[in-house]
Amino acid sequence: MSHVNPASGAGPTRRGGRWERYRVAHPFSAQDQAALWGSVAGVVALAVLLGWALDMKGGVILVAAAPFIISWFEKRRTAFQFDAAGARFGAVLLPWPDVTEFVVATPPDSDSALIGARLRPGVSLPAGVPGPTRHPAMPAPIHVAVPGAKFDLAKMVRKARTYAPSHIRIVIAEPSGERVAT
Repeated sequence: MSHVNPASGAGPTRRGGRWERYRVAHPFSAQDQAALWGSVAGVVALAVLLGWALDMKGGVILVAAAPFIISWFEKRRTAFQFDAAGARFGAVLLPWPDVTEFVVATPPDSDSALIGARLRPGVSLPAGVPGPTRHPAMPAPIHVAVPGAKFDLAKMVRKARTYAPSHIRIVIAEPSGERVAT
């Protein structure tokens, strides 16, 4: 069952049991898989140890730890995401009032897409966050590279029109200039 959010971007919208968002993940790597299985093995070992030492049910620990492991793993793999909280570029979360537009660029010599954000005047990146290295194809001050095969511009535009605040535009940066995505 679908619930309509009357004010676009005003709060989280829930559809079909999931919070609406647009997310692009990094490719699944061997390091990610090792981290996931290592954390699962660690929780199982902790459950066995506590079950033996405290005569406690180990299944309780497994059930309690599973959401934290899944959340940690999902955050680790997220390259770009926007949802009710704002826009996330890797580990950097920008609140909606600070973002004026998303900029998308596809460098001709790469199989990845660049997604960036322009900030409203007077706003800088959060404290302690080093600015990303500049890419000649990306005019925005903060950006991430995402696999081109996983990036869907039409889906991003559709989700932004539905769930992002109304002031957010998506601009495509090309060597010949910029144009608004439709």
